[in-house]
Amino acid sequence: MKSIAALQNLVTPWSDGLEPSDAELDAIERELPLILAEVDLLDALISLLDRPASEFDARRIRRARNRVLAARTTLTNQAVAFVPGGAA
Repeated sequence: MKSIAALQNLVTPWSDGLEPSDAELDAIERELPLILAEVDLLDALISLLDRPASEFDARRIRRARNRVLAARTTLTNQAVAFVPGGAA
């Protein structure tokens, strides 16, 4: 019986490219209010999967949607303000 040997290393060597760059971390930090608002909206929608919506639930979803829209507007306005070359 012949033994079968692996032709590749068993453990993948560590690569320095696996960590996010400073620019990527800054982008995540800028988008964090939008991410949190979307999580709140998703949480409100998930809570309605097993029961009918009440007036309180409808208000909660409406407020969460408004927070998402406000966060998107703010993020978009910030992105337009930082366009290089004065294209705004």
